[in-house]
Amino acid sequence: MAVPPRNRLSTEQRRALQLLASSPRGTTEEVFVLAHGFSCDTLAELVLAGLTALVTETLRADGGKTKVVRMRITEAGRRALEG
Repeated sequence: MAVPPRNRLSTEQRRALQLLASSPRGTTEEVFVLAHGFSCDTLAELVLAGLTALVTETLRADGGKTKVVRMRITEAGRRALEG
């Protein structure tokens, strides 16, 4: 999918991409929504545009396994921030 030009990203989208760019492992949707106040719609738009990707990880703790979904910036997302 084509990367939107710099002036086509909303302020909220740009802020989300900047936060993801500074977080090498990405972050969960809950952190974005609860801690940073992003809307679920904005996060979904970034995924659909190919600017972010969802990655599922399995974590082990106390003898059990838990799946965690993290959002990470893609190369297209990094280019959108630069352009």
